[in-house]
Amino acid sequence: MNILNSINESPLFKIANPKSIALFGASNNITSMGSIMLSSLLSIGYEGTIYPVHLKEETVQDIKAYKSVLDLPETPDLSIIVLPTNIVCKTMDQCGRKGIKHAVVVSGGFKEVGTQGKDMETELIQIAKKYGIRFLGPNCLGIANPHQKLNPTPFSYEGLPGCIGMASQSGSFVTQMFDYLNRLGLGFSTAFSVGNEANIDIIDCMKYLGACPNTKVISMYIEGIKHGKAFVETARAIIPHKPIVALYVGGSEAGRQAGFSHTGAMAGPDRLYDGIFRQSGVIRAQSITELFDFSWALSSQPRSIGRKVIVQTNSGGPGATAADAIGREGMELSPLSQKTRDKLAPFIPHTGSIKNPIDITFSRNQMDFYTNIPEILLKEENADMLMIYFLAPTNMIKQMMIKMGVPKNELNKKLDEIVHKNSDAFMAMLDNHKKPVIGYTYNSIQEHFIRALIDRGIPIFPDPKRAAKAMGAVIQYGQMSNKTQ
Repeated sequence: MNILNSINESPLFKIANPKSIALFGASNNITSMGSIMLSSLLSIGYEGTIYPVHLKEETVQDIKAYKSVLDLPETPDLSIIVLPTNIVCKTMDQCGRKGIKHAVVVSGGFKEVGTQGKDMETELIQIAKKYGIRFLGPNCLGIANPHQKLNPTPFSYEGLPGCIGMASQSGSFVTQMFDYLNRLGLGFSTAFSVGNEANIDIIDCMKYLGACPNTKVISMYIEGIKHGKAFVETARAIIPHKPIVALYVGGSEAGRQAGFSHTGAMAGPDRLYDGIFRQSGVIRAQSITELFDFSWALSSQPRSIGRKVIVQTNSGGPGATAADAIGREGMELSPLSQKTRDKLAPFIPHTGSIKNPIDITFSRNQMDFYTNIPEILLKEENADMLMIYFLAPTNMIKQMMIKMGVPKNELNKKLDEIVHKNSDAFMAMLDNHKKPVIGYTYNSIQEHFIRALIDRGIPIFPDPKRAAKAMGAVIQYGQMSNKTQ
């Protein structure tokens, strides 16, 4: 299956990269869904042409409006429909007559609400087929592509363009994650909300994201898979090149009922989906937290199939908790060779420990913690991965600078210099090695040192259990990708 060379032929290409959009449902009533979506599109700085279509308004948010899509001066790449359910089919027909070939149907009230809605969805499908229209939805929020400054959703996209591709059967799930990812220094490459999947489904999204050059990892929120064989075949074609992580929420009876009322998805038992994911090489997450923890680690770290881990810490307690978490995830602490122990000796005080976990306790030269020590550990032939406990001693460093005579009004500037110097040195050191390095801390991830490392691409989790699970996902992907090649 040719996945990686087909992005321009994907039915999602014009949806994710439109140069012009016809928007139905936006008005000068700023509280309406369509108006809010237009505001988001404008606030991200969309550079294409927007054509609001409105029967009464001559301008919508200072943009010239048109009474009918048939009046537009050109045929837009995409139509976005945010209208009452009973006029959606009529509107889709008009889009077809105009020659529009791609659409997002945000409106709900179709098969997810019962028989009458199902009949209208069938009519919508038939109209699209008549005109050769490919569309997302209905009952979805459509698309966000920060790399193209495209976000016609009700939530502003505040972060930077990222590398996590998303396909979601939940409408608002994608938008709920904007701020969550931004706080981790992450962002979406392209994110799709597929809703009822009347025309385009998550398999189409997987194919697009598999070929998308901005996407390093594919994450999926799944309530039910309609075409199991196609899903497995598509995933297996992508896995050798990119990892896929999935959160399936239909395995329990409560989850099944919620999914059906939400998008009309037909769910199945957990064991069935475990089998589907195992056959296809997809890594299963058990929570939203795991979904993006795994995506974070997989998008930033090299592959690994080994399970031997070294822990670097400057305190016994965090080292012990990391060792416990590593053991519980089926990994093991790597014994250090005598060669590595000899190299470490000059950097570890008598109060520390050269046994794994490596407990430094205190270093005369703080740079050693970020360069010399981890470099020695990464060269250990008997180890596959490195987990580091990052203590962020900002206040201690400031006190030291005060004692050294640094004026108080220069402390923040000097601290910035130290943080950037250490962080840059750490990243330069990592460039020489191909082993995964994952961090954890009990400080805030917004603390100066931690934030600098996260912004440079190092995943740092708020506890070692999450770090160990993310390491497990990296190993699982390494093993799965080898099998599917």
